[in-house]
Amino acid sequence: MTDRSNEQQEAPVDNRQEDPRPPRGFWFGLIVAIVKPFMIVFTKCRFTGRDNMPRTGGVIYVPNHLSHFDPVLLGYFIWECRRIPRFLGKASLFKLPVVGQIITSAGQIPVYRDSTQAADAFRDAVAAVERGECVGVYPEGTITRDPEMWPMTGKTGAARIALMTGCPVIPVANWGAQDIIKSYTGKIRIRLLPRKTLQVRAGAPVDLSAFEGKPLTNQLLHEATEVIMARVAETLGELRGETPPKELYDLRKARKAEEGKDKA
Repeated sequence: MTDRSNEQQEAPVDNRQEDPRPPRGFWFGLIVAIVKPFMIVFTKCRFTGRDNMPRTGGVIYVPNHLSHFDPVLLGYFIWECRRIPRFLGKASLFKLPVVGQIITSAGQIPVYRDSTQAADAFRDAVAAVERGECVGVYPEGTITRDPEMWPMTGKTGAARIALMTGCPVIPVANWGAQDIIKSYTGKIRIRLLPRKTLQVRAGAPVDLSAFEGKPLTNQLLHEATEVIMARVAETLGELRGETPPKELYDLRKARKAEEGKDKA
């Protein structure tokens, strides 16, 4: 069975020469051995835009967040791009028994949210990019609460890492994972059958040249983040065949508005 068997069954894929993958290690190899057969059996994956993912060198990919299941889907997609996915996670997860050992050994990256310096929070991510790793950052920071499932406004971590390292930023859109696990709807239920069609698309690198070589002020980082999120929404629109909203859902504003209603 080839590495592209699932996507070849469902839709044409990018024509790219298959490069050897970097060493994956025992724990990541174990994850692949579990996840890949599961995805082939229980899902129908359609992957496009793989040519936009650099084959080597440090890179950040920024996906939209629909479901607790989409990290599995995105990790599988990056693996099929001949890269090893590294995701950012809360530093506290790395201290958990068993789970912490597995994700640490699998090369996942902690974020130190309690750091007094914003740059320190992402120091391991910066180091990973500089080593040539393929690092995933969910810029929304949480699963979207947009009623139509579009991306929300983003946090500045991805922009900060990109501008500190000069690495490319690849917008990645996924659609369909919410049909397997619908998050924040009360009790979590996993629906695998009938097989769901899951789509992932990588877009062309985000142009951040207007921000390069400038001091990393909060304003600059927010402006760069808006550019990144617009590209993520645009890429998702291509998958859905729809036009994304001109103004993305702002979770902070929505929560403040809800708090105001409660007080009233």
